[in-house]
Amino acid sequence: MKDAIDSMPAERTIEPEFANRKLIRPSLNRNDHPPHPAPAAASERRAERPERGGERNGGGRKASPPEQTNAENFYYQKQMQSKTPMVIVLRDGEQLHGTIEWYDKSCIKINRNGAANLMIYKPSIKYMYKEGENGK
Repeated sequence: MKDAIDSMPAERTIEPEFANRKLIRPSLNRNDHPPHPAPAAASERRAERPERGGERNGGGRKASPPEQTNAENFYYQKQMQSKTPMVIVLRDGEQLHGTIEWYDKSCIKINRNGAANLMIYKPSIKYMYKEGENGK
């Protein structure tokens, strides 16, 4: 049982190559760094914006809704996949019947039976609905 390590540590020998190592720290010139902002400036910044905790407690205004909800994209995807016959009413009152083939940020492409396929700019559309439903 004497093979086990003794609880008393053995004397360590320091190797000569590590004995003369010296920690070298660069001298930092305090003039090279910009001064820290004054505490008054930090308190002014805090005064400009409301505290975060106030909104959660019902004390502040409601957060505005996100700018893009992707509801339009979801609607187009659903109508494209099911190939739903749609009626697109333009601003001048003209009605176009067809299915939506694809869309992008500014226009949609309509496939029509017995007529030419059309690419329509979204700003020119007044509203659209499924062909079986009543419009407006």
